[in-house]
Amino acid sequence: MGAGTLTQAPPVAPPVKTRALRPGRERAFWPFLLPALVAYTALFVAPSLFGFWVSLNKWGGPGTEMSWRGLDNYLALLRNEAFARSFVNTFVMAFVGGALVFGFTFLSMVVLRHIKGRAFIRSVIFLPMIISMIAVGAAIGFLLNPDGAVNTMLGWLGLEAQPWLGPDLVFRCIIGGLVWSSTGFYVALMMSAADSIPAHIYEDAHLIGATRWEQFRHITLPLTWDVFAVSAVLWVVNSLKIFEIVLAFTTAGTTASPPLQARTVAVQQYYAINSTGGVPELGRAAAMGIVVLIVTAVLIVLTRRITRRDRVELS
Repeated sequence: MGAGTLTQAPPVAPPVKTRALRPGRERAFWPFLLPALVAYTALFVAPSLFGFWVSLNKWGGPGTEMSWRGLDNYLALLRNEAFARSFVNTFVMAFVGGALVFGFTFLSMVVLRHIKGRAFIRSVIFLPMIISMIAVGAAIGFLLNPDGAVNTMLGWLGLEAQPWLGPDLVFRCIIGGLVWSSTGFYVALMMSAADSIPAHIYEDAHLIGATRWEQFRHITLPLTWDVFAVSAVLWVVNSLKIFEIVLAFTTAGTTASPPLQARTVAVQQYYAINSTGGVPELGRAAAMGIVVLIVTAVLIVLTRRITRRDRVELS
């Protein structure tokens, strides 16, 4: 396509071996690195190791005795129906929600390049992302409650009110709210990469008769694939720890706990720590966290492998 032809980047030459840092340079290097290593170890590594230790014990929190349980907390999770349901819900939310989020993101990338006022539209789409997730969940929960605005409007239209917050629909509604509030962030990321593609490449493609879908498939997607790979990892990490929107969505205006049909692992972990009328189960909650950590690491590796492609450059 003329001067804007897409080519595969040449193979990267093996790194040239260099001499080791001289002792003087090593001594200058460590004072800059050491504070970051100490802070990271103290704030992330040490708490993670302590959490793993807690997962091997029965513990009710500070002031109570910690007793060794070994792998019993993990085995108990396998027999726990609430954890199993929340685990499945978390995966459904991650995969179904991710498919919808990136489906709308790719559609936006196709449409927004060809309409006026796209900067304003992108700002509107991004707006839900800067609103607190608690506020988003509470607002949607109030709108969908039995006497909320949605059922009121359905009544005006002569339609039957729906139990949006009932066991059969609540989880679908939460996924819809999550997709609505999250899509703008990924649209902003992907469009920032798409905007850096020279316009003459699309003009050349248009002259040879390429449709918008073909332009997206052969130009936009290859040249923004690196950003998509990073976005996919971000979604995996964020979707496996969804908590606020579920809690706010299902408990807005009430003191009831979220129904089992709507819980994620993070919500189940919260109620294991804050059990009403019982001793907090910090060991079991820590075991849930370790399981999610392992699953997250595995999914990140798989996501990186699936999205790995040869880099495409302009020549």
